[in-house]
Amino acid sequence: MATFVAGFDQTRQLARRFSRTPMFTAITLITLAVAVGANAVIFSVIEGVLLKPLPYPHPEQLIGVWHHAPGVGFEDLNMAPFLYFTNREQSRTLQDIGVYDGDSLTVTGVGEPEHVQGLDVSDGTLPILGVVPALGRLFTRADDTAGAPQTVLLSNAYWRKKFGADPKVIGRSITLDGKPRQIIGVLPKGFQFLDMEDTAVVLPFQWDRNKTKLGNFSYQALARLKPGVSMAQVNADLARLIPIAIGNFPAPEGFSAKIFESAKLSPNLRPLKKDVIGDVGKTLWVLMGSLIMVLLIACANVANLLLVRVEGRRQELAVRAALGAGSKRIAGELLMESFSLGLVGSLVGLGLAYGALRLLIALAPTGLPRLHEIGIDLPVLLFTLLIAILTSLLIGAIPVLRYAREGSNLSLREGGRGQSQSREQHRTRNALVILQVALALVLLICSGLMIRTFNSMMHIAPGFAAPDSLQTFHVFIPESTVPDKDPQRLLHMEQDIRDKIAAISGVSSVAFGSRVPMDGGSSNDVLYTQDRTYSEGQLPPIRRFKYVSPGYFSTLGTPLLAGRDFSWSDNYQQLPVAIISENFAREFWHDPANALGKRIRVSTKDDWREIVGVAADVHDDGVSKAAPTTVYWPVLMARFESDDVRMQRFLTIVIRSQRAGSESFMKEVQQAVWSTDSDLPLADVRTLGFLYKRSMARTSFTLVLLSVAGAMALLLGVVGIYGVISYSVSQRTREIGIRMALGAQREVITGMFVRHGLLLTGIGVGFGLVASLITMRLMSSLLFNVSPVDPLTYGTITAVILVISYVACYLPSRRAATVEPVNALRSE
Repeated sequence: MATFVAGFDQTRQLARRFSRTPMFTAITLITLAVAVGANAVIFSVIEGVLLKPLPYPHPEQLIGVWHHAPGVGFEDLNMAPFLYFTNREQSRTLQDIGVYDGDSLTVTGVGEPEHVQGLDVSDGTLPILGVVPALGRLFTRADDTAGAPQTVLLSNAYWRKKFGADPKVIGRSITLDGKPRQIIGVLPKGFQFLDMEDTAVVLPFQWDRNKTKLGNFSYQALARLKPGVSMAQVNADLARLIPIAIGNFPAPEGFSAKIFESAKLSPNLRPLKKDVIGDVGKTLWVLMGSLIMVLLIACANVANLLLVRVEGRRQELAVRAALGAGSKRIAGELLMESFSLGLVGSLVGLGLAYGALRLLIALAPTGLPRLHEIGIDLPVLLFTLLIAILTSLLIGAIPVLRYAREGSNLSLREGGRGQSQSREQHRTRNALVILQVALALVLLICSGLMIRTFNSMMHIAPGFAAPDSLQTFHVFIPESTVPDKDPQRLLHMEQDIRDKIAAISGVSSVAFGSRVPMDGGSSNDVLYTQDRTYSEGQLPPIRRFKYVSPGYFSTLGTPLLAGRDFSWSDNYQQLPVAIISENFAREFWHDPANALGKRIRVSTKDDWREIVGVAADVHDDGVSKAAPTTVYWPVLMARFESDDVRMQRFLTIVIRSQRAGSESFMKEVQQAVWSTDSDLPLADVRTLGFLYKRSMARTSFTLVLLSVAGAMALLLGVVGIYGVISYSVSQRTREIGIRMALGAQREVITGMFVRHGLLLTGIGVGFGLVASLITMRLMSSLLFNVSPVDPLTYGTITAVILVISYVACYLPSRRAATVEPVNALRSE
């Protein structure tokens, strides 16, 4: 009880002491709260995205299965069915392996037609993740066999939305892409497959092993290791199986097994968590590092404030020392004050972090993984507590070390008024200011280089024009609507949809294709050119493939640099023609015009196809990445990739209109599509401007956060410089009076303090430049078309720091020149 009373009394004394200096207390708490809160926010993102294990049983056993293919220049090559079957049947190190791929499907027969996100899996994929269905059962090997009855699993959310959580849904039928499928199970509530959001239905692949051939690296795979198996062991095991797989499956028509051997396939395995997270880790750690710098600057600022505060209490400490208070007691009380400030500031910061985290998640770039797992949980609370303790120690250590050891030597002479500060006191405060300037410079250079990066990206010609005026959406025409045996009818239907959309008011042009730029989808394959010779087994380069209608390039605003566009006659007559990108033309024939008339094909069984046009390069994967060498094919072709007829059922329609993005416009577009077929829902409705901005979202996200951190650092650094010079002026009033009484000019007095402040700034700038050179080399992967030692950025930021520091030094220095010598000497 006595301890509690003593503690309560001490707390009350601390509160009374802080209440006597409300400005000091408010500034200190706000500074710490913002810095600690910002660190708590970013750590909560890092903890949710990078540090938490995946929410599946024994996640350490889960791996992503990829391959190296140096023979064709692929660092990461997906899974192929022939490798999947071999690994599943003969692996010694895997419990099981599963294959998966994203899908999108049209749902009809249950309410209004709609387009939903789907997932295709092999039978082992969901059991590998430990999924237990909420209703019914999962797929078995029998469900995943060619010729088996058509089955489907529903996500829990879609089951509730579409069927009202009816438990009798098992056994009912749902029509997907025109085919009825029996519902055999409902997935558990809250289950999410890796980082695929909004998945409504899950379907089995139903591959026919007997018809599987080499190639088709179009799928992703995951596997579960047997207990005790290392990554090296499974790598060796799967490497052993690659030549066995190549020997056991036939090559597709027009290719030979030697071509696949020349690719030099090898396993490229990784923890499954890396597949989920991607490359976002470096960005988040950079942001964490930047905010730790802000915290250090804040600590330096608060430590300087505490030094000033304790200096003002020198008389009090001298009295207490004279009355017998030991250095340990003085140190304990000073440390208690700093701990109180640190803990209260961190608590306020945690409250700010809770609100800021919601804003950050809302502003986070599309594609930031595991967003649903980010929150203020126990690890974040422990991290904040640790930050609070470390912050309290940092801000309290300097005044405690400085004054506690003087406790027995403090004297009452003149109440300390006329004393000059020791060189040690000056050095301490000066060192803190230098630290603040150096760290602020590092953060400002980081944000400056990110601004240059964003500006460089904005000035890259993406290969299309006015993206905000381009409306896009997907439509899928199932075989049940138009059978494969009638490709001309399918093309007529697609052209009819195009013509009806073109008739809408405000539409200037319409086209369609397999994809539009930056939508995240791609199709790639090898490509032979007729005027090149290939040795036996040599694999030609892989190119990006797109299938486009006439008018696709003019609608996008992609210039044709040579030749012509496709015509409808090319499609209806199935003429062997193609269009290539500029970089492809220059790679082989040095000039776009030289490519016209040259011929290309995919396999030795295909027809040679004449190049009739060369289109400008398109940054299909985002402006920060090189434009892929691309081949554009008609939407209807004969004898292509060993198929007798190749038709395009999945359409990405692109419309140029000033009305793009408006709800009323899309209602008219929907009616135009439904006037052709009322069972065709519109999916992924968005503008190309949305996709364009999304491609730069991670850069802009990093830029905004680094700029905020840099601005906070600059503000705190300026406050630190201003505070040091201002306090120096107040402590040297008598000296100033004497100098002026002896004839010193006001300009000389002002210059003396300005030079002192700029000297500190210059030293801080020097350290900051060295630290920036090291830091930016580590961050170079985040930059685009900007050198990590860009002289313009370094020079501009340094100049800004010096100018702002000059102002921060001049304002308090000018006050020194207004001192009246007589009053200054009389006051002393």
